[in-house]
Amino acid sequence: MPVHSVGRILLDSGKLAEHDIEEILRVMDARRVRFGEAAVQLRLVTREDVEAALAMQFEYPYLARGEGGYHADLVAAFDPFSPKVEALRVIRSQLMIGGLGDNGKRLAVVSPGPGEGRSFVAANLAVVFSQLGSRTLLVDADFRSSRQHHLFRLANSLGLSSFLAGRAELSDVVHRVPHFKDLSVIPAGAPPPNPQELLGRQLFSEALAELEADYDLILFDTPDGTFTADAQVVASHSQQVLMVTRRHATRLAGARVLSDRLTRTGVQILGAVLNTG
Repeated sequence: MPVHSVGRILLDSGKLAEHDIEEILRVMDARRVRFGEAAVQLRLVTREDVEAALAMQFEYPYLARGEGGYHADLVAAFDPFSPKVEALRVIRSQLMIGGLGDNGKRLAVVSPGPGEGRSFVAANLAVVFSQLGSRTLLVDADFRSSRQHHLFRLANSLGLSSFLAGRAELSDVVHRVPHFKDLSVIPAGAPPPNPQELLGRQLFSEALAELEADYDLILFDTPDGTFTADAQVVASHSQQVLMVTRRHATRLAGARVLSDRLTRTGVQILGAVLNTG
């Protein structure tokens, strides 16, 4: 059996025993189905087991629910075949077609108000880009309501605020995410009293220029866009944004205000996402 075949992966993971293989091969031949389908029909494994094996075969990393201790909101890590994750992959494709990469390696995820899903979108986009093989860095630049350290179960004692305040080196705040070899995260760190001033420091621009040598994409999670100027400062560092809105929550006036503020400063809005959840 080939080293990277679905059957070998299921054997090595303990999902199948050697004596199961012959029975599966008989069903494959009789019913003209693939190995995984035959194993499912025989109830030797679940469809989820086969999907996980296929993901390993094609080096498309995802986890069993609860594995790694990550938050359940990381649906791209746990449920890659769901409609939500398929929608995220569509967004990924549209961003790439729309010029992301051609116009720079940076993208800020913004939204007009709280509770609209920008942290969810930023985190899961980071996962799906990394699954594509893109070296991806997710930067939590929301000092007022940081969330990425919760989603990825990271320590938040040292983060972006620590680096910008001169209390940590850049290497101290970049965390490689276990199980996802192409994904790293910079958590926000302790909430500072002067978030806008920290984000506007030249040190931030210099660090991003340095990080671009190591990553194919730098994604930013941001604060509310219409209540503070923080998001605009982060957007000025990225020059490209994806706007997230939420059905029955986002006010059209707020979205227009944020859009006008961003375009007036030369930031390109690559697209918009309507969160229906």
